[in-house]
Amino acid sequence: MAIDPEKAFTPINIAVLTVSDTRTPETDTSGDILVKRLENAGHVLAARLIVKDEAALLADQFDQWIDDTQIDAIISTGGTGLTGRDVTPEALSRLSGGREIPGFGELFRWLSFKTIGTSTVQSRAMAVVARGTYVFALPGSNGAVKDGWDGILAEQLDSRNRPCNFVELMPRLMEQ
Repeated sequence: MAIDPEKAFTPINIAVLTVSDTRTPETDTSGDILVKRLENAGHVLAARLIVKDEAALLADQFDQWIDDTQIDAIISTGGTGLTGRDVTPEALSRLSGGREIPGFGELFRWLSFKTIGTSTVQSRAMAVVARGTYVFALPGSNGAVKDGWDGILAEQLDSRNRPCNFVELMPRLMEQ
């Protein structure tokens, strides 16, 4: 990461959504990892929930947080695999005004390949920007969350990262 020492860090408000039929607040280790990393980086945990793997419920929760002016970004964990219950990408496709960020999923799978080899092709990790809010969908494993945060989000959500970062684009996301 190339940090511009002349630029001040700008913390953003991040919501964490765990997508699972089985996890509880006590067993949500991937959510715990995300919260610890984002807070250690200097960001603010704006909200945290666990929602079942149901596209309508997920889309509703994403919409609520996207419309909350106190939330700048959402990171979800889980629901990005290939099984019938993995519906996070389908929920994201329901968001009005959503624009996919294809490079996020591509880079995630490239980084993940270094850890889990060809099994990374089973991941549908993705990101969108919807109505001025970033939404990042990571797989639910602890390793995947670490790969996604450490390898992509830690840099792209740091306003000092050069040559560019997601934070500096935030004021322009709603341009027509």
